[in-house]
Amino acid sequence: MKPVLRFLKKYKLECFMAPLFKLLEACFDLLVPIVVKYIMDIGIKQRDTSYVINGCLILAALGIIGLICALVAQYFAAKAAVGTATGLRHALFAHLQGFSYTESDKLGKSSMITRMTSDINQLQNGVNMTLRLFLRSPIIVFGAMIMAYFISPESLATFSITIAVLAVIVFTIILAGIPLYKKVQSKLDRVTGSVRENLSGVRVIRAFNNEKSEIAGFMLANNEHTDAHNFTGKITSLMNPLTYVTVNIGIIAVIYVSSAEINVGNMTQGDLFALYNYMSQILVELVKLANTILLITKAVACGHRIQSVLDTPTGMKVERAECGSDSPYAVEFNNVTLQYSGAGAPSLEGIDFKVERGSTVGIIGGTGCGKTSLVNMIPRFYDASCGEVKVFGRNVKQYEPADLREQIGIVPQRAVLFKGTVRSNLAWGKADATDEEMWQALEIAQAKEFVEDKEGGLDAVVEQKGRNFSGGQRQRLTIARAIISRAPIIILDDSASALDFATEAKLRQSLRRLDYAPTVFIISQRTSSISHADKIVVLDDGEAVGIGTHQELLEDCPVYKEIYDSQFKGGKA
Repeated sequence: MKPVLRFLKKYKLECFMAPLFKLLEACFDLLVPIVVKYIMDIGIKQRDTSYVINGCLILAALGIIGLICALVAQYFAAKAAVGTATGLRHALFAHLQGFSYTESDKLGKSSMITRMTSDINQLQNGVNMTLRLFLRSPIIVFGAMIMAYFISPESLATFSITIAVLAVIVFTIILAGIPLYKKVQSKLDRVTGSVRENLSGVRVIRAFNNEKSEIAGFMLANNEHTDAHNFTGKITSLMNPLTYVTVNIGIIAVIYVSSAEINVGNMTQGDLFALYNYMSQILVELVKLANTILLITKAVACGHRIQSVLDTPTGMKVERAECGSDSPYAVEFNNVTLQYSGAGAPSLEGIDFKVERGSTVGIIGGTGCGKTSLVNMIPRFYDASCGEVKVFGRNVKQYEPADLREQIGIVPQRAVLFKGTVRSNLAWGKADATDEEMWQALEIAQAKEFVEDKEGGLDAVVEQKGRNFSGGQRQRLTIARAIISRAPIIILDDSASALDFATEAKLRQSLRRLDYAPTVFIISQRTSSISHADKIVVLDDGEAVGIGTHQELLEDCPVYKEIYDSQFKGGKA
């Protein structure tokens, strides 16, 4: 629960005022049975109407003051709870943004979503109820026991035994509930993951007529979550009936003992009524406390899950070192090996080549050979397991991640646009870009024509994930977003796969004519897309089996020649 306490410290005043006003409310509640006792023993017994009326007015005043105290306490408790949850949500989101791909892959997107939403909401409710009731209920319980002692010392034993038994019941169920609620939340991760997959892949599911299978998979995950929740509920639901039974036995004991005292004249009827009211108050407050503790139990379980994420170190540790030299190379791979966390074998091994500034590098190979993994190490999305990757003569681990990525314009394999406008999406590349710079980037990316045809031009609406644009249009907009940054290194990860050959050729020509001569990495399945490159890296099963120009590779690299022949000679040599 460290993260909660860290953010709760900012609300010290609220954390003091909420219990204080609940304490005042509890004190007024404890006075009610005493007032009723005197109304019965004096007003009703002596048939003093004015005394009864005055007593009722006092009860009304106590009720109104108690209500005001409760509302003020609720205000401060809600302010502290919501503020803590907001701060925690910001901190968790910022921490997740610092994760490398390794940490993100290990934790899982569905789990991150659950912790950002459901877990933090449970924590918010737990903080709220703790400030409101966790102090009030014990005060009422022990206050009622003390007041009962002054009315009848003989009742102290009954009250003490009742409270002790209730404490054992409550804390036993708490200790059993915490691990069970952790299990419930982990099952919720699976449900969230299933929903997320189905919503993002709904077109594929329908295309393959696989709705029934997906429904069955969701029902399985949902039923597992339901079963875990039901089992936990069965354990925790014992609290209320056991509490009611224990307190009612206590009430019976109080009435039994007190009735004998009334018969001998040691107690009045008002005393008995006050004792009954105090025992009833204990019943109500312990039920509230039990429900509060259940919420706190859930909150603690969720807090541990959030803490585990915040305790996960980000993979972006920066190694302090001297600045890079004036290296003639933009990027260097020095005997680099990459093995993903939990993988049985390296995805890339023994990669060794250098890329001159301002040159164009093509990367080609079969599906799953490690092309994307290779370029993902340049902006340090993944760290090399062995060897080192250098950018402008400096190991990528010596850069601050933000400084490193400012030098790299990336067009991912999957074209990702964000809800907003064309302008807001291009601003991701350069926040202060002028309209002229945006149109120039769109022209280079061969996107100017269709953007001009859209209503609003640069202010044309982009729906979520860019679904109101075709695949080729989305790719060209993401290319424009990378170009507008004028980054000295541009990575195009199979970013022209949805373009026709003529548009792709125009795009290559435009990139070659860029006035600031960036270093360009092009990943492609087409040899025609990289044949003009100054250097081509051919990957096969995680190894660089050929490095050279198009002509050199045709002569010396069988893998490259096979790919080329399959595309231009129908697979015949």
